[in-house]
Amino acid sequence: MAVKIRLKRLGKIRVPQYRIVVVDSRKKRDGKVIEEIGKYHPKEDPSYIDVVSERAQYWLGVGAQPSDAVAAILKITGDWQKFKGLPGEEGTLKVKPAKRDKLEIFNEALKEADGDAAAATTKKASKKAEKTEEPKAEETPAEEPKAEETAEAPAAEAGDDKAEA
Repeated sequence: MAVKIRLKRLGKIRVPQYRIVVVDSRKKRDGKVIEEIGKYHPKEDPSYIDVVSERAQYWLGVGAQPSDAVAAILKITGDWQKFKGLPGEEGTLKVKPAKRDKLEIFNEALKEADGDAAAATTKKASKKAEKTEEPKAEETPAEEPKAEETAEAPAAEAGDDKAEA
């Protein structure tokens, strides 16, 4: 059985995403595979490439032949150089920088706008601590008259409607 390492296509019409798979060479492109050893998303900037190096080394060692596209990917990740014993095992893979936390970005913008050093929001752990505290006695009586006033207002309006009729 001739084993190949090639790409299996996934994704939408104009947004291809590929899996790097080990498959019998007689199987169709998206058919049943022996093992998936990586991912390749060419439309991202820079392209997302993730290869399980140990499994790629194993399959290359037992005689699996990579397709031209997979060979290029393995050269970028450095797995091909490692297999052949060539210099440059670190590869030339470009990695997308990590995203900053939205809370940090918001707090920085708030500091620039107000010049205030206080944080705009708190972490979830401190929110739980605030919920466990009992409400203050001053806040409770202040809320009750508001509820009574709103209940009396519709009753007064209903009385005015009856007087007009």
